[in-house]
Amino acid sequence: MLAKFTKSIIAAAMFTFAFVPSSFSADTIKIAIVGPITGPVAQYGKMQMDGASMAVDQINSKGGVNGKKLEAVLLDDVCQPKQAVAVANKVVSRGISFVVGHLCSGSTQPASDIYDEEGVLMITPASTSPEITKRGFEMLFRTIGLDSQQGDVAAKFIIDEIKPKRVAIIHDKQQYGQGLAEVVKKQLNASNVKVVLFEGVTKGSNDFSALISKIKGLDVDFIYYGGYHPELGLILRQARERGLKSRFMGPEGVGNKDISAIAGEASEGLLVTLPADFTTDPANAGLVKAFDDKKLDSSGPFVMPSYAAVQIIADTIAKSKSEDPYTVAKLMKKSTYQTPIGTVAFQKNGDLKAFKFIVYNWHADGTKTPAK
Repeated sequence: MLAKFTKSIIAAAMFTFAFVPSSFSADTIKIAIVGPITGPVAQYGKMQMDGASMAVDQINSKGGVNGKKLEAVLLDDVCQPKQAVAVANKVVSRGISFVVGHLCSGSTQPASDIYDEEGVLMITPASTSPEITKRGFEMLFRTIGLDSQQGDVAAKFIIDEIKPKRVAIIHDKQQYGQGLAEVVKKQLNASNVKVVLFEGVTKGSNDFSALISKIKGLDVDFIYYGGYHPELGLILRQARERGLKSRFMGPEGVGNKDISAIAGEASEGLLVTLPADFTTDPANAGLVKAFDDKKLDSSGPFVMPSYAAVQIIADTIAKSKSEDPYTVAKLMKKSTYQTPIGTVAFQKNGDLKAFKFIVYNWHADGTKTPAK
């Protein structure tokens, strides 16, 4: 039994070392990069880690910040609120003052409570729930838009372009997914678009036959889904298998090649709201090549926002000549930055002053094209 226990401890230590650099030095500026390295939405965490790590590497290759190198500390919150709290406490205990993360809104909310109490500056490159920044935390920022913005874009497209007769709105009962679903429902109701079903599904479920039967019985011609790709991929596949021909739409949380792997041909024609494709900006050509050279995909929705988050922290430390997070946060709210996601300026609450979402057609081969 003791041997088994010892092996477990060694295995756990090896797992930790796989994600957390072992050398910590006062000569570096540590930035914790926190998101789902494992779990069902680890694909999005990889986007975050790739973007942030590229920024750290490029800044260090140019000499670092104020004579110091940046040190990325990669931590896994599995996109789970309880784990996010544990990771946040780990960040505090290690004396790290800057965080790029978390990714999922449901993880960002409780983690940011801890960072606010302990004086840690945080930029989330992916959490879109408006509730996160409504609390007025001094050192909480984001380099992504809001559910209210994304939901408005989705609703406007549904109203102006789809013109459906009967709509079902489904969500995963999580802060991110349900929040988006409620925004879309509110906008559709205001335009007298008939929403005949508003229902949540349980995250991690794999049998949606009862839901699909209900949707068919209600004669729904359009379905909006708020949540992530694992559940929607299964819903799409099972819906097509049962002859449901209604068109689907979802947020950036479903805009992942894995939805095509799960749903197959049923993912063809899915509508997705995503941030603008920053890889098409000529100003980012050199950066895109740097990702290509490392065989990394720079087109994911959270790659460039994560890069921008690290860049903004580094630029502000350099400009303020201070590593004090309060000093950095104060200057961030007064500054304007040129980043891979465009010109960035923050509102008083840490939200971006401007961010653009676009509606795309998703294809079964995992590619996307702008919707018309």
